[in-house]
Amino acid sequence: MNFTMKTIHIGDMIHKELVHQGRTVNWFAKEICCEKSNIYKMFKRESIDMYQLMKISDVLGHNFLRDCYEES
Repeated sequence: MNFTMKTIHIGDMIHKELVHQGRTVNWFAKEICCEKSNIYKMFKRESIDMYQLMKISDVLGHNFLRDCYEES
């Protein structure tokens, strides 16, 4: 089984999921123990640390890793 990384903008995907769930930036920042200003910076990033992405996936109940890779 081989996996290929998709070309994505992870910050945009996280932001869209947060909006989809009707969550606030304040709530999200508190849940991942992060400053609100850093959340806005995260939304602008094309990539993110794997550990942080797993934590975000857990908090939002959405597997972002699955969105990043496709089976080839």
